[in-house]
Amino acid sequence: MKKSEKAPIPLKYQQYVQQMQKIADIRFANAVLQWDQETYLPAKGAGVRGRQIATLAETAHALFSEDWFGDLLQELSSTDRLDENQRKNVTLSLEDYIKNKKYKPQFVRKLNEQVNITFHAWLDARKKNDFRVWEKELDHLISLKKEESYILGFEKHPYDAHLNEFDKGITVEFLDENFARLLPELKRVQLAVQGKQDGPKPLLKGIFDGEEQWRLGLTILKKMGFDFNAGRLDRSEHPFTISFHTQDVRITTRINEQDPTQLIWTCIHEGGHALYEQGLPAESYGLPLGEACSFSIHESQSRFWENGIGRSRAFCHFLFPLLKNCFPDSLQRWNEDILYRAVNWIQPSLIRTEADEITYHYHVAVRYELEKKLMNNELKTKDIPILWADYYKDYLGLSIPDDNNGCLQDVHWAHGSLGYFPTYSLGSLYGVQLLNQYSATYPNWEKDIANGDFSGPHKWLNREVYIYGKKFTSLELCNISTCKPLQMSQFITYLENKFLIKL
Repeated sequence: MKKSEKAPIPLKYQQYVQQMQKIADIRFANAVLQWDQETYLPAKGAGVRGRQIATLAETAHALFSEDWFGDLLQELSSTDRLDENQRKNVTLSLEDYIKNKKYKPQFVRKLNEQVNITFHAWLDARKKNDFRVWEKELDHLISLKKEESYILGFEKHPYDAHLNEFDKGITVEFLDENFARLLPELKRVQLAVQGKQDGPKPLLKGIFDGEEQWRLGLTILKKMGFDFNAGRLDRSEHPFTISFHTQDVRITTRINEQDPTQLIWTCIHEGGHALYEQGLPAESYGLPLGEACSFSIHESQSRFWENGIGRSRAFCHFLFPLLKNCFPDSLQRWNEDILYRAVNWIQPSLIRTEADEITYHYHVAVRYELEKKLMNNELKTKDIPILWADYYKDYLGLSIPDDNNGCLQDVHWAHGSLGYFPTYSLGSLYGVQLLNQYSATYPNWEKDIANGDFSGPHKWLNREVYIYGKKFTSLELCNISTCKPLQMSQFITYLENKFLIKL
C-alpha cells in the first residue's frame, strides 16, 4: 500500500484500540499504586508515592491528548464501516478526548499531587480526631476542584461539572428535585417504622475475634461468586473496591471486634462492586464498553447485594448458623429472627456506612448540600464541621461528638471525589428496581438464598447489567434491565412492604 493511500478503516479501529489499551495500562498501573497506598504503603513512602502517581497520571493524560489520536477518533466517528459496539466505543472515547484536551498537563499533575497530600493529611487527622489537621490541605484540594469546574464547563451550577463525571447527565437541578421528593417520604416511613419497633435495638455483646470474622467474610464473598483467583480481600481505613482488569479486582474491609456485622455487610457491599468489575466484558479492556455504566449503577450493585439480598430474611436464615458457630458464647440468646430485626433496625446514627436503609439517605443529603455550597462558594472549608453538625441535627436529630464521627468519617473528599455521594442514593433507587425485576423473574429466589445458593442473582445481573459495559447511560440501562424508567415510587413501596408489612 502506498503512503498516500489510507489504511482500511478496520485497521484504523485497531490502531485506536491499541492506543486506548496503552492508556489503560498506565492508568491501571497507577491504580495499583493507589491501592497499595491505602493498604500496605510504609508511612515514609507517602511523599515519593505522590510523585509516582502524579507522573503516571500526567503520562496517561498526554497519551490521551495527542493530536494524531484526536484526528483518528474524528475519522472513525465519521465512517459507516464500524459495527454498533465499535461506533459506541469511538463516540464515547471522542467525548472523553475532547474533555481531556481541556486539561493542561500542569494542572493534571498538580491535582494528583494534591490528592496524595490531602489523603495522607486525612489519615493523620483521623488518628488525631481533629479536622483542623486536614483543613489546610482539603482547602487546597477544593480550590483545585473549583478550578476544574470551569475547565470542564457547566451550564447552570459549577457542581454540575463534577456530578456529570460520576453519572452522565446528572445535575443539581435533577438532584434537588429528587431529594425534595425523597426526603419527606423517607421521614414519613421512618416515623411509622419507629412507632412499630418494639423495645431497644438488639445488640451483640462480647469480643468477636477478628480472624473468625475474616474467615466468615471470605466465606460470604465466595458464596456471592467472587473469584479469588481474580481478586483478593485486604484491610484499609475506609473500605473500597478497585479494579485493574476483570481478572484482578481488589476489595478492602475493616474489622470491629465489638461488632462483626460491620465486616459482614461491608464485604457484601464491596462484593457487589467487585462482582460487577469481574463481570464486565474482558475483551473490551481499555475501551468504554469494558467499563462500568456509571457510579450510580455501580452503587446499585452494592446496594442490591447489601440490602436487597444481605438484609433479607432468607440471608439471615443462611447466616445465623455460621455466626453462631463462630461466636457461640455471644449468640446464646439470639436466633435468626432477632438477627433479622437487628440488621433491619431503623434508628438515626452518626456513621453513614453503618446507617439503615431509610436514614442512610439523610447522610447522603448532608454531603450533597455541603458539596453544592463548597462548589458555589457559599461555604468555606473551615466551616464544614459547623454546617455538618447543623445538618445532622436537622436531618437526623443527632449531635456530633467529635470529628471522626462527623466530617472525617469518609475518604471521598480526601480523594477529590466531590460529586460521588449522590450516586449512593441514586444507586439505592436503581438497586431496588433491579431487585423487583429479579423477583418478578425468579419469584422463589429467597429459597435459594436461604439454602446458601447465591448463584441466581449473580447470573441474572451478569445478563442484565454487566455485559453492557458503558454502552448506555444509567437511565437508559434502567429502562432496559427493569423494563421501566427510574421510579422513586418503587423504592418507597419497597421500604413500606419490608418495614411496615413484612418485618
